[in-house]
Amino acid sequence: MIITKTHPSAKNLDNVFSDFFNSLPTTWPTESKVNTAPVNIIESESGYQLEFNVPGRSKENFTINIEQNLLTVSFENAEQAAQTKLKFVRREFSFPSFKRSFTLDEKIKTDGIEAKYENGILKIYLPKKEEVKIELKQIIIQ
Repeated sequence: MIITKTHPSAKNLDNVFSDFFNSLPTTWPTESKVNTAPVNIIESESGYQLEFNVPGRSKENFTINIEQNLLTVSFENAEQAAQTKLKFVRREFSFPSFKRSFTLDEKIKTDGIEAKYENGILKIYLPKKEEVKIELKQIIIQ
């Protein structure tokens, strides 16, 4: 015969898991106070392409502006305000607002900029201006 004694503060196994999950925060803190989106910048002969990794967002909530050679890409989460009426038991993902700015040089043709959002990637194409080629003109001596 084996006699075991359980300490009065010990909990049964079922409660251990319940207590663990109930003690987790309903929202997780972000690593940094600055919300941003990772970006790849790719250069080709004809221009540059910015690729923002921003899955799960709606393209209507993005804003892309150019002011005094400063390209600003921002995302404002309008849905997050509407969801505050919901009671989340646990919330591990969110889509925070962000704002990124890039200085454009004189080589960029600003009126040809295009943007596309698909498969969680926001792609912004920045075409280069065509270089004015100086033609060599030969003068014939008479």
